[in-house]
Amino acid sequence: MKLIILDRDGVINEDSDDYIKSPEEFIPLPGSLEAIARLNRAGWTVAVATNQSGIARGYYDETTLTDMHKKLDRLLAEQGGAIDFIVWCPHAPEDNCGCRKPQPGLLKEIAKHYHTDLQSVPVIGDSLRDLQSARAVGSNPILVLTGKGRATAQSGSPELSGVPVYQDLSAAVDALVKES
Repeated sequence: MKLIILDRDGVINEDSDDYIKSPEEFIPLPGSLEAIARLNRAGWTVAVATNQSGIARGYYDETTLTDMHKKLDRLLAEQGGAIDFIVWCPHAPEDNCGCRKPQPGLLKEIAKHYHTDLQSVPVIGDSLRDLQSARAVGSNPILVLTGKGRATAQSGSPELSGVPVYQDLSAAVDALVKES
C-alpha cells in the first residue's frame, strides 16, 4: 500500500486564524482536490490528520466538523478522488493530549488503522508541528507554502533541514507521482 498523510487546513483547504467553523467556510485551495484525485489514480491511499481545537474552544462541534468532511468527500468525488481515513484532535493546546500535533498520536492512529508502520510515509503539512509529528513516527515530512507554510519556511527552524518544500499540494503530488 502506498500511503500518504495530509494535514487539512492550509494544505487541502483555506486556513484562517479565526478557524474554519462551518461547511460554508470550508473552501478548497486551488488544485488541491485534483491533486488528491491524481494520488488516487496513481494508487495512493490518502489519509488526513488534522488538529481541530475549534471544537474545544466552542467554535463548532463534531457534527459540524463531520459536515465539513462530508462536503470535502462530495467535492472530491466530483473530481474522481477520495480520502480513505480522517483523524482529528478536538483538544486545545493547553490540554496537553497525545494526539494534538506536534505529538504523534494522530499519526499513530492512522498506523493502527492500516496495520502498518509509517516509516518513509510522506506527510504533507504547512506548519512546523505537522513536520515534527511526521518525524516522531519516522515518516517523511513535506512542507507546502500554502496556509501557514510560507511563514513556516521563513522561520529558519533547524527542523526544516532536509524537508522538501513545494508551492502547494498539487506541486508536491506531481513530484511524488513522478517518483512512484
